[in-house]
Amino acid sequence: MDYKQTNKRGRRHRSTLSIFLTILIIAAVAVGIIAAGIYFSGIRYIKMNTEDGGTVKFFGRVDSDGDPLTGKLYYSDGITAEVDMEKNSVVYSNGDTYEGELDKLRRNGSGKLIFASGDVYEGEFEMDKITGSGTYTFSNGDVYTGTFIDGKKEGKGTYTWADGSSYTGGYTNDMKNGEGVYTWADGSSYEGTYVNELKEGTGTYIFANGDKYVGDFKADVRTGYGVYTWANGEIYEGQFADNKMQGQGKYTWPSGRVYEGYFENGKIVREEE
Repeated sequence: MDYKQTNKRGRRHRSTLSIFLTILIIAAVAVGIIAAGIYFSGIRYIKMNTEDGGTVKFFGRVDSDGDPLTGKLYYSDGITAEVDMEKNSVVYSNGDTYEGELDKLRRNGSGKLIFASGDVYEGEFEMDKITGSGTYTFSNGDVYTGTFIDGKKEGKGTYTWADGSSYTGGYTNDMKNGEGVYTWADGSSYEGTYVNELKEGTGTYIFANGDKYVGDFKADVRTGYGVYTWANGEIYEGQFADNKMQGQGKYTWPSGRVYEGYFENGKIVREEE
């Protein structure tokens, strides 16, 4: 048997294994050195869960207490952002920018959010949501000042349109609800109750030409009992349907002449004798 050949092969095998182990050790040491360098330089990776079931991930520099300072945010909905806690600013990948108070990497407290669309909100935030009191200025010139819950108008507020029209009153789920006053740019106005954006219940509508209606509304139209006073002094008291005199009523002229009876489709219906 050739023992010399066998020993030679064994030495080669041990030599190859030694080289591999040496390389592995060097690589591990290098990784450790890099990791230590990153750690001592203040770079961290932090992941936090949000109340809505999502996540916010942070990779960047932290302060002496281990709290995020500057770096990049990764949201579970795919949006990323550059955050600078020293400047209280966040620049989002969708073009939005925020300046204001931050708590645990989320907008919380007072701040200003500028949307890529040109809309601007300035006011209170709660855990990244537009919640509280504030002013939302739309890119088309409309402005709303009031209270919000989760980005929707909720509570009391004033909405002013670019044409000068305005509404001041109650909101529920982003819609006019409850008591409110709506004034149009032409000078006409309505004061009364709303249900889901529509005039509903009792209210007073003053027309730009001086006419006035006080009474019931249903689904945004005069329906029920009401009093309509024309600018020329004529008065109708009675039933309405679809904005027209409909049913029993009383019509009074400035001269003192009075008609009491039945109206249909906005006109007097005289009963045959």
